[in-house]
Amino acid sequence: MTAVDRPDPGRFDLTVAQAVEQQKALRSRVVLPPPAGFAPRLVAGVDVSMERFGRTGYAGIVVLEQPGLRTVDEASIVAPLEFPYVPGLLSFRELPLIVSAWARLATHPDVLIFDGQGLAHPRRFGIACHGGVLFGVPSIGCAKSILVGTHAPLAPERGARAPLEHRGEIVGMAVRLRDRVNPVYVSPGHLMDLDTAVDLVLAASAGFREPETTRRAHRLVNDARRSAKS
Repeated sequence: MTAVDRPDPGRFDLTVAQAVEQQKALRSRVVLPPPAGFAPRLVAGVDVSMERFGRTGYAGIVVLEQPGLRTVDEASIVAPLEFPYVPGLLSFRELPLIVSAWARLATHPDVLIFDGQGLAHPRRFGIACHGGVLFGVPSIGCAKSILVGTHAPLAPERGARAPLEHRGEIVGMAVRLRDRVNPVYVSPGHLMDLDTAVDLVLAASAGFREPETTRRAHRLVNDARRSAKS
Protein backbone atom coordinates (compact mmCIF):
# COMPACT_ATOMS: atom_id res chain seq x y z
CA MET A 1 0.00 0.00 0.00
CA THR A 2 1.22 3.52 -0.77
CA ALA A 3 0.69 6.64 1.34
CA VAL A 4 -2.18 7.63 -0.96
CA ASP A 5 -3.82 4.19 -0.94
CA ARG A 6 -4.32 4.61 2.80
CA PRO A 7 -4.19 8.38 3.38
CA ASP A 8 -3.24 9.35 6.92
CA PRO A 9 -3.68 13.05 7.77
CA GLY A 10 -0.95 12.69 10.41
CA ARG A 11 1.69 11.38 8.03
CA PHE A 12 4.22 13.98 6.88
CA ASP A 13 7.26 11.95 5.78
CA LEU A 14 6.35 12.31 2.11
CA THR A 15 7.93 13.60 -1.05
CA VAL A 16 6.46 16.68 -2.69
CA ALA A 17 4.67 14.54 -5.27
CA GLN A 18 3.29 12.23 -2.58
CA ALA A 19 2.11 15.23 -0.54
CA VAL A 20 0.13 16.55 -3.51
CA GLU A 21 -1.53 13.15 -3.96
CA GLN A 22 -2.17 12.96 -0.22
CA GLN A 23 -4.03 16.28 -0.35
CA LYS A 24 -6.19 15.05 -3.22
CA ALA A 25 -6.98 11.84 -1.33
CA LEU A 26 -7.76 13.57 1.97
CA ARG A 27 -9.96 16.24 0.39
CA SER A 28 -12.92 13.84 0.45
CA ARG A 29 -12.78 13.77 4.27
CA VAL A 30 -13.55 17.48 4.60
CA VAL A 31 -17.05 18.10 5.98
CA LEU A 32 -18.43 21.59 5.41
CA PRO A 33 -21.50 21.95 7.66
CA PRO A 34 -20.67 22.64 11.33
CA PRO A 35 -21.85 20.04 13.86
CA ALA A 36 -25.50 20.25 14.91
CA GLY A 37 -26.00 22.82 17.65
CA PHE A 38 -22.51 24.25 17.10
CA ALA A 39 -21.97 27.07 19.63
CA PRO A 40 -18.23 27.38 20.29
CA ARG A 41 -17.08 28.86 23.58
CA LEU A 42 -13.34 28.30 23.13
CA VAL A 43 -11.67 29.49 19.93
CA ALA A 44 -7.97 29.07 19.25
CA GLY A 45 -5.46 30.82 17.02
CA VAL A 46 -2.66 28.85 15.39
CA ASP A 47 0.54 30.35 14.01
CA VAL A 48 3.95 29.12 12.86
CA SER A 49 6.97 31.35 12.38
CA MET A 50 10.31 30.58 10.76
CA GLU A 51 13.33 32.39 9.45
CA ARG A 52 13.42 32.69 5.68
CA PHE A 53 16.34 30.34 5.13
CA GLY A 54 16.33 28.67 8.54
CA ARG A 55 15.54 25.08 9.44
CA THR A 56 13.86 25.81 12.76
CA GLY A 57 10.16 26.51 13.24
CA TYR A 58 8.27 28.13 16.12
CA ALA A 59 4.63 27.10 16.54
CA GLY A 60 2.02 28.37 18.94
CA ILE A 61 -1.63 27.85 19.82
CA VAL A 62 -3.57 30.31 21.99
CA VAL A 63 -7.05 29.41 23.28
CA LEU A 64 -9.48 32.29 23.89
CA GLU A 65 -12.86 32.29 25.58
CA GLN A 66 -15.92 33.76 23.87
CA PRO A 67 -17.25 36.30 24.62
CA GLY A 68 -14.58 38.57 26.03
CA LEU A 69 -11.53 37.04 24.30
CA ARG A 70 -9.84 36.08 27.57
CA THR A 71 -6.81 33.84 27.04
CA VAL A 72 -7.43 30.55 28.85
CA ASP A 73 -4.52 28.43 27.60
CA GLU A 74 -1.52 28.54 25.31
CA ALA A 75 1.31 26.28 24.20
CA SER A 76 4.34 26.69 21.97
CA ILE A 77 7.05 24.50 20.51
CA VAL A 78 10.44 24.97 18.86
CA ALA A 79 11.39 22.18 16.47
CA PRO A 80 13.20 21.45 13.19
CA LEU A 81 11.35 21.91 9.91
CA GLU A 82 11.52 18.68 7.93
CA PHE A 83 9.49 19.48 4.80
CA PRO A 84 10.62 22.06 2.22
CA TYR A 85 8.79 25.28 1.51
CA VAL A 86 6.44 24.57 -1.41
CA PRO A 87 3.47 26.85 -2.19
CA GLY A 88 0.23 24.94 -1.61
CA LEU A 89 1.89 22.38 0.70
CA LEU A 90 2.20 24.52 3.81
CA SER A 91 0.48 21.96 6.03
CA PHE A 92 3.22 19.36 5.53
CA ARG A 93 5.81 21.87 6.72
CA GLU A 94 3.89 23.38 9.64
CA LEU A 95 1.47 20.78 10.99
CA PRO A 96 4.13 18.54 12.60
CA LEU A 97 5.03 21.48 14.87
CA ILE A 98 1.37 22.32 15.50
CA VAL A 99 0.72 18.70 16.52
CA SER A 100 3.43 19.02 19.18
CA ALA A 101 1.99 22.31 20.46
CA TRP A 102 -1.52 20.78 20.51
CA ALA A 103 -0.25 17.97 22.74
CA ARG A 104 0.94 20.56 25.28
CA LEU A 105 -2.45 22.24 25.68
CA ALA A 106 -4.33 21.55 28.88
CA THR A 107 -7.55 22.94 27.34
CA HIS A 108 -8.48 22.08 23.78
CA PRO A 109 -10.64 24.54 21.80
CA ASP A 110 -14.00 24.11 20.10
CA VAL A 111 -12.70 25.70 16.89
CA LEU A 112 -9.28 26.42 15.37
CA ILE A 113 -8.43 29.51 13.31
CA PHE A 114 -5.31 28.94 11.22
CA ASP A 115 -3.10 31.69 9.80
CA GLY A 116 -3.50 30.21 6.31
CA GLN A 117 -5.98 28.87 3.82
CA GLY A 118 -8.86 26.43 4.06
CA LEU A 119 -10.85 25.73 0.89
CA ALA A 120 -9.27 28.76 -0.82
CA HIS A 121 -6.51 26.49 -2.10
CA PRO A 122 -5.79 25.07 -5.57
CA ARG A 123 -6.71 21.55 -4.40
CA ARG A 124 -9.33 22.75 -1.87
CA PHE A 125 -7.22 21.40 0.99
CA GLY A 126 -5.25 24.15 2.71
CA ILE A 127 -3.71 23.89 6.16
CA ALA A 128 -7.04 24.69 7.88
CA CYS A 129 -8.69 21.72 6.11
CA HIS A 130 -5.75 19.42 6.85
CA GLY A 131 -5.52 20.50 10.48
CA GLY A 132 -9.26 20.24 11.03
CA VAL A 133 -9.37 16.71 9.61
CA LEU A 134 -6.28 15.71 11.63
CA PHE A 135 -7.58 17.00 14.99
CA GLY A 136 -11.26 16.33 14.29
CA VAL A 137 -12.11 19.92 15.25
CA PRO A 138 -14.04 22.62 13.36
CA SER A 139 -11.50 24.84 11.65
CA ILE A 140 -11.15 28.06 9.68
CA GLY A 141 -8.51 29.52 7.42
CA CYS A 142 -7.84 33.24 7.94
CA ALA A 143 -5.02 34.40 5.69
CA LYS A 144 -3.42 37.78 5.05
CA SER A 145 -2.97 37.13 1.32
CA ILE A 146 -4.75 35.34 -1.50
CA LEU A 147 -3.50 31.96 -2.72
CA VAL A 148 -6.22 31.46 -5.33
CA GLY A 149 -9.23 33.48 -6.43
CA THR A 150 -10.35 37.05 -6.96
CA HIS A 151 -12.97 39.30 -5.37
CA ALA A 152 -14.78 42.56 -6.02
CA PRO A 153 -13.78 45.74 -4.18
CA LEU A 154 -14.90 46.04 -0.56
CA ALA A 155 -16.61 48.94 1.16
CA PRO A 156 -14.23 50.74 3.55
CA GLU A 157 -15.91 49.93 6.87
CA ARG A 158 -15.35 47.07 9.30
CA GLY A 159 -17.50 44.07 8.41
CA ALA A 160 -17.42 44.74 4.66
CA ARG A 161 -17.00 41.56 2.67
CA ALA A 162 -16.83 40.19 -0.85
CA PRO A 163 -16.88 36.56 -2.03
CA LEU A 164 -13.56 35.08 -3.10
CA GLU A 165 -14.14 33.15 -6.32
CA HIS A 166 -11.93 30.60 -8.05
CA ARG A 167 -12.82 28.57 -11.13
CA GLY A 168 -16.47 29.51 -10.82
CA GLU A 169 -16.70 28.49 -7.16
CA ILE A 170 -16.94 30.63 -4.02
CA VAL A 171 -14.03 29.36 -1.90
CA GLY A 172 -13.85 32.09 0.74
CA MET A 173 -14.60 35.65 1.69
CA ALA A 174 -12.54 38.83 1.79
CA VAL A 175 -13.48 40.46 5.11
CA ARG A 176 -12.44 43.82 6.53
CA LEU A 177 -11.92 43.64 10.30
CA ARG A 178 -11.06 47.31 10.74
CA ASP A 179 -12.18 50.44 8.88
CA ARG A 180 -10.03 51.26 5.86
CA VAL A 181 -7.41 48.54 6.39
CA ASN A 182 -6.64 45.61 4.10
CA PRO A 183 -9.00 42.65 4.45
CA VAL A 184 -8.23 39.14 5.59
CA TYR A 185 -9.27 36.11 3.53
CA VAL A 186 -11.52 33.70 5.37
CA SER A 187 -12.33 30.20 4.14
CA PRO A 188 -13.85 27.08 5.72
CA GLY A 189 -11.50 24.37 6.89
CA HIS A 190 -13.36 21.34 8.28
CA LEU A 191 -16.74 21.02 10.02
CA MET A 192 -17.38 24.60 8.98
CA ASP A 193 -19.31 26.70 6.48
CA LEU A 194 -18.37 30.09 5.09
CA ASP A 195 -20.98 32.21 6.88
CA THR A 196 -20.13 30.68 10.26
CA ALA A 197 -16.41 31.11 9.58
CA VAL A 198 -16.84 34.81 8.80
CA ASP A 199 -19.00 35.35 11.89
CA LEU A 200 -16.43 33.66 14.14
CA VAL A 201 -13.51 35.65 12.72
CA LEU A 202 -15.42 38.90 13.19
CA ALA A 203 -16.33 37.91 16.75
CA ALA A 204 -12.66 37.22 17.47
CA SER A 205 -11.50 40.61 16.18
CA ALA A 206 -10.78 43.60 18.38
CA GLY A 207 -9.97 46.61 16.23
CA PHE A 208 -6.97 45.34 14.29
CA ARG A 209 -6.48 43.98 10.78
CA GLU A 210 -6.25 40.38 12.05
CA PRO A 211 -8.38 38.59 14.65
CA GLU A 212 -7.10 38.34 18.21
CA THR A 213 -6.63 34.60 17.72
CA THR A 214 -3.97 35.22 15.08
CA ARG A 215 -2.43 38.21 16.85
CA ARG A 216 -1.94 36.39 20.14
CA ALA A 217 -0.65 33.22 18.50
CA HIS A 218 1.81 35.32 16.51
CA ARG A 219 2.97 37.08 19.67
CA LEU A 220 3.42 33.72 21.38
CA VAL A 221 5.64 32.30 18.62
CA ASN A 222 7.70 35.50 18.55
CA ASP A 223 8.24 35.11 22.30
CA ALA A 224 9.30 31.50 21.72
CA ARG A 225 11.75 32.62 19.04
CA ARG A 226 13.30 35.24 21.33
CA SER A 227 13.58 32.78 24.20
CA ALA A 228 15.25 30.18 21.98
CA LYS A 229 17.87 32.70 20.92
CA SER A 230 18.56 34.15 24.36
